[in-house]
Amino acid sequence: MATSLAAMAARRAANLTRLTPSISSTTRASSLISRRGLAGAADHHGPPKIDCWKDPMSPSQWKEEHFVIVSLTGWGLLIGGLYKFFTRGKKEEEVL
Repeated sequence: MATSLAAMAARRAANLTRLTPSISSTTRASSLISRRGLAGAADHHGPPKIDCWKDPMSPSQWKEEHFVIVSLTGWGLLIGGLYKFFTRGKKEEEVL
């Protein structure tokens, strides 16, 4: 808690020093651009994920977005197929 408060105070002090009027406007604008810090987009934990078409029998190794797409497609096909199956026999009779 104390370290986060100290870090927050340090960030505020750094921002205040960046906004002093003695700095030119272009330098001031570039200093307000946020930095990604510890975003960690390149830090992978565990084995690398693969595309679903490279190994279709092991969904635990698929990329997350491929797993979602395949899962939603499967549910859509199942629900659509069940709907067609159960509503197929109900045909309207023509009255002459």
